Amino acid sequence: ISPDTTSLQNSPTAAILKAVRYFTMRTNVVTVTPWLAPIVWEGTFNPLIVDSIYKPMHLSIATTVFAVGKYVRFLRDFLETAEKHFMVDFKVHYYIFTDRREDVPAVVLAPGRNVTIIPVPGSNRWQEISSRRMEMIQTTIENQIGKEADYIFCLDVDTKFHGRWGAETLSRLVATIHPGYYEQTHEHYPYERRLASRAYIPAGEGDYYYGGATIAGYVGDVHKLAKYCREQLEADAANSIEATWQEESHLNRYLLYNKPTKILSPEYLWQDFKAKTNEVQIIRFSQVNKNYAEVRPNVKKRK
Repeated sequence: ISPDTTSLQNSPTAAILKAVRYFTMRTNVVTVTPWLAPIVWEGTFNPLIVDSIYKPMHLSIATTVFAVGKYVRFLRDFLETAEKHFMVDFKVHYYIFTDRREDVPAVVLAPGRNVTIIPVPGSNRWQEISSRRMEMIQTTIENQIGKEADYIFCLDVDTKFHGRWGAETLSRLVATIHPGYYEQTHEHYPYERRLASRAYIPAGEGDYYYGGATIAGYVGDVHKLAKYCREQLEADAANSIEATWQEESHLNRYLLYNKPTKILSPEYLWQDFKAKTNEVQIIRFSQVNKNYAEVRPNVKKRK
């Protein structure tokens, strides 16, 4: 029996096949790691195909964000832009960690998306807030998120979404290349080089330098990562040492020996003070400009 060619041409399958036919891969960036994990750039995936695979699965996405102290001021822009661009048409549960519950803005959320506020103590040291994040992610996964979500994204609050962030970012363990170092080689990465720290990475080793502002993956895999980082941070503290970049240093150590299954390009972690480059054709998620001395509790103000 011959197929109905008219109905086939107008079907969703035909649209997908047409998208594949005219899809052009990137040639000016590295799109796969030496261990064969994909690196996601604009032009390396087709949204139509990705959405047709993942949206029928009805996945639940947990998203943690820490709005402690004066950082709560960034929360409205984070949430409002996330509702426009982040995992649109997926079930998303935002877990907001804050010591200022009364300052959490009321933001209109799409159906199937909701917010849980988790009270946390403040601190006089921004480094302590940063270091405690892994502990809080670990315990919240154990107590709540592990029962409610398939995937988890751990994102910084002092950020805004500018473009699509969708199912192309889903994988077992996902890391993001830091925008300050994607053009550098590993000898220039700010790894922890002191042997006394549990975050130590020997000279000559390293794949990429990953930003701590975006961590993602299966809930169970991110739990393992958070638990590891918490234990190493506590071991360092017991030896009166603090890694150069707190949990980010331990994150890079973990990911060196536990390879990510997918890596996001700097499109997914840009910085507002940086202009787009030939490689970064679209900015999807960016850290906003701010006065650190004004928002961080123990940073000296410039004269």
